Amino acid sequence: MNDDVTLPAPAAPEPQSLHPAEPAPAPAPEPAPEPAPVRKGRARRVILATVPVVLVLAAVAGAAAYTKVTVDGADRTVSTVLWQKPAHGPGKDPAGDIARGRVSTGMSKLLLPVPAGFRLGPDSGTYGNDAELSGRAATAEMKDSGRGLSGKQRREYEKRIDKLHVQGVGIRTYASDANDLVVETQLVRMKDKKAVRDSYRFQTGLFDSVGIFRDGPAVSGHNKNATCFLNPKNSKQKVDGMFCVAYEGEAMFTFTASGTKPFDKSAVVELVKDQLNHITSPGEYV
Repeated sequence: MNDDVTLPAPAAPEPQSLHPAEPAPAPAPEPAPEPAPVRKGRARRVILATVPVVLVLAAVAGAAAYTKVTVDGADRTVSTVLWQKPAHGPGKDPAGDIARGRVSTGMSKLLLPVPAGFRLGPDSGTYGNDAELSGRAATAEMKDSGRGLSGKQRREYEKRIDKLHVQGVGIRTYASDANDLVVETQLVRMKDKKAVRDSYRFQTGLFDSVGIFRDGPAVSGHNKNATCFLNPKNSKQKVDGMFCVAYEGEAMFTFTASGTKPFDKSAVVELVKDQLNHITSPGEYV
């Protein structure tokens, strides 16, 4: 009898063990999810809510730069001569006291004349330091800011602007005689008083929601229609700033102030208060 034992045939090796250098292809990875698209509806709502303040916010970013240039380049030894008296006696500026701001239009009369301790300040972008836009021009610029929208959104945006009935925009800047403070006032006048109030509430709510601005000082007598915010605290910067929003009747204001430290908050608050009082009692706060 043969003692050989018949062994079972070995199992066929798996294909992967026969060709270790060629592993079975892995399943194709699932494509990474695309980032969620920006909700155009929300963006449009934000834009529409800010329509009344498109122009008044246009120069905010440059305010600190204006102050730094004014302060760094100021000649503190020689005062500026605004109107030289003739040798033969006192003279009168034929154009009026333009050093305190124009008063030739209804819009310019609403802006506070340059108070004591100040002079007309630096230009506000391309508008100058004492300028205004007609209601038509202001409306056109507001509509132009909606170029990022298209089709139906753009049409709705422009209709919303038309409903505001913007009557004009006024701009005036003030620089302190000490060359340590610049304040820019921008005024938007609208027939729709509700739009004015809504714009005020939106802006103050926006600054609150950002959470980085400090509460500014109160404006005496105008706690319900004026709010100020201080720039985030930064001990390394030599320039500080403050932003105020206010309204009175058909007029909405923004005040953008910047100056060297220690920052004169009280001077800004006083100017805001005088501007609002000037609307209700013209001539008494000049």
